Amino acid sequence: MKVLLIKDVYKLGRAGDIKKVADGYGRNFLLPQGFAVLATEGAMKQVEKIKSQAEIRRNTQNEELKGIADQIKELTLIFPAKAGETGKLYGSITTQDIATAITEKIRFEVKRQLVDTQPIRTLGEFTARVRLTMDLVPEVKIIVHREGESIETAVAPVEEETAEKPKKSKKAESAEEPVAETAE
Repeated sequence: MKVLLIKDVYKLGRAGDIKKVADGYGRNFLLPQGFAVLATEGAMKQVEKIKSQAEIRRNTQNEELKGIADQIKELTLIFPAKAGETGKLYGSITTQDIATAITEKIRFEVKRQLVDTQPIRTLGEFTARVRLTMDLVPEVKIIVHREGESIETAVAPVEEETAEKPKKSKKAESAEEPVAETAE
């Protein structure tokens, strides 16, 4: 099914684009939600008008959300969590937790669908992307530390582990391997 996008659709395209999509996706989601119309000859004549309107709408949205994007870039979210000896969390930090924390800090509602990251299941430092618009995607820094410990102790071991693992060449590895001797 060929559709003409009326609005920007994440991972599909921008307004004014003509895309070929699966029948069910077009019929059950894009058309009813008002994201697209069928790509008929009449609709094709509207392409330039739709693109110009979308560009104006996109620019105004970007201007409105630029200040919020700057606030999100400066954020550092800190989550205390229960974790085992290996640093694995009992549970996880989900996109909902991250969205709620951002909303509390900057007083702007961020929905969990806009936070682009996998659930965090280990201690350490992470980054998550927040999709405000297709053009504005600030990153937020997330620190997960063990409950009852200071934040520095959670971040320091992760940095030390990555620094202490030098790459060995194949020759060095084969020299270290013990040679099996045959007893006669």
